[in-house]
Amino acid sequence: MWKSICQFLNDIHLYAGLTCGLIVIAVCMTGTIYVYNTEILEFFDSERYFVEKEGKVIPLDELKSTLETQYSSQVVGFQVFGQEGRTLQFSLKKPGEENSITYFVNPSSGEVVADNAQKTTTETFMGYLFSTHRWLLLDKVETPILDSMSNQDLGRLINGIATSLFLLGVLTGIFLWLPKKAKNWKQGLTVKWSGNWKRINHDLHNTLAFYSLISLFIMAVTGPFWSFGWYKTGWQKTWDTYQAPKEEPKANSAQETEPIQDSLPQPADPVVSLDELLALANQQLPYEGNVRFTLPEDADGDIGVSKSRIGFFARAGADQLKVIPATLEVKETILFGELPVRQQIGKSVKALHTGEIFGQLTKFLWFIACAVATSLPITGTLIWWNKRSKKGKKKSTPDAD
Repeated sequence: MWKSICQFLNDIHLYAGLTCGLIVIAVCMTGTIYVYNTEILEFFDSERYFVEKEGKVIPLDELKSTLETQYSSQVVGFQVFGQEGRTLQFSLKKPGEENSITYFVNPSSGEVVADNAQKTTTETFMGYLFSTHRWLLLDKVETPILDSMSNQDLGRLINGIATSLFLLGVLTGIFLWLPKKAKNWKQGLTVKWSGNWKRINHDLHNTLAFYSLISLFIMAVTGPFWSFGWYKTGWQKTWDTYQAPKEEPKANSAQETEPIQDSLPQPADPVVSLDELLALANQQLPYEGNVRFTLPEDADGDIGVSKSRIGFFARAGADQLKVIPATLEVKETILFGELPVRQQIGKSVKALHTGEIFGQLTKFLWFIACAVATSLPITGTLIWWNKRSKKGKKKSTPDAD
């Protein structure tokens, strides 16, 4: 009975791997590099992100006023980094336009050193890597492949199916590995480098997969989150982070036919001091970190504050504040560490997938695991081919009289 179950699991493991092999190689190879996306961008485009400290820092309010006058736009957000020698990032939006432009500003001189309106060579390269990882570059194809969906959705679907098959391969691989290696577990955790290339290939497939098992499982189980709507909803409901989409208010017939004119003058938007806002954020969240502010574009909106920790072992998950613009009073505080564990897991889906869950430590482990995942379809296919060739030779050998 157990032998039949093992054979069944082995067939699933084999054909799942063969089916998604090429796609997994492409997705995992690009994912291996993209783990260090931020570091790569900051290294090759360092002039955007780093500046030499030159005397006193210009107040944020002064920088805001200068930028809004210079670009005839409104500051809708800005980011301050905890590390010294970093540029400030201001997001400005022109009236009537949907998208904002981010400007990288020297905090000491007020000079705009760059903006994100035009992509750098590094950004273009990393964009192609991301496109391959997420949509298999199908979003770059202009001619529609299917009438029923966009090329991007098609790439997302194929990626999701391949990731699901890879997850199936990981799960079946666990059940196949444990019974065989439980007794001789030391042998199952080492590579016999003195053996022939077939033995080395077999050991690499099993041993590297075992050491990377936890990372591979987490990457595979979070991957479909961005491919299937039902999976995303299921994930959020499982971890108690689901929020139903807001319904747009229905306009009644009277409002549609006769627009109401406001007789009272509308209150002017409150003038918000960015320096006081930054001081408030650091007072409420007293630790070193990167702070991102989102300013309201209307008088009724709140200021959004998000602060994330920095450091080698920095835990993912930002603390958030909602601030009333007129009074700079904290309306709501959400501390990530005080959330239930279920919600912490649910809100960390991206960090779990990319390895940022515990800073540089887990990013490095995910980098190694993703490189291993890239090799698994290759070593697995070689194992299958060697067994196939071996069976073929046995069949062709004549029986002795």
